[in-house]
Amino acid sequence: MLTRRGALIGMGAAAGVLALGAGVVYRRSQDAPAGTGADASTLLALTLPDASGQEVALAQWRGRVLFVNFWATWCAPCREEMPEFIRAQAEFGARGLQFVGIGIDEAGKIRQFATEIGLNYPTLVGGYGAMELSRTLGNHVMALPFTVVVGRGGRIEHTQLGPLKSDQMRSIIGKLI
Repeated sequence: MLTRRGALIGMGAAAGVLALGAGVVYRRSQDAPAGTGADASTLLALTLPDASGQEVALAQWRGRVLFVNFWATWCAPCREEMPEFIRAQAEFGARGLQFVGIGIDEAGKIRQFATEIGLNYPTLVGGYGAMELSRTLGNHVMALPFTVVVGRGGRIEHTQLGPLKSDQMRSIIGKLI
């Protein structure tokens, strides 16, 4: 049998959960980049070195479906999703798909890892400063992996905090290719 005090505590807890849920919904509605068609010009204007030190401009892939994946060699979920990116790049690259990795790591570690797994797409060295860029693109938690998908028209079509599952990634590709 509930006492009056127990009922009040239960009602207070329920109100707290509702307020927390409303806050999360409100916060998410304030995050512009996540699939809202926000302009990706900042990202496409970026030039970063690859693991060999060669400067690479993301603008060269304007007009393609571009998956930009922020990752690190020490990030287990990042490492787990990359083989699927390799398969998708091989399968859909000729149809206008381009994956680009931005490594939050040292060039030597990125180069070694890319060789080990046979990366077939460019991976650039963003260092720890790239985390701030990812924040401006919607990664408010500042965690990895984080992926931004830019459509052919230069708009952000999807952002993903955490690993992209194969079926989810293929659905996005199917809609944008």
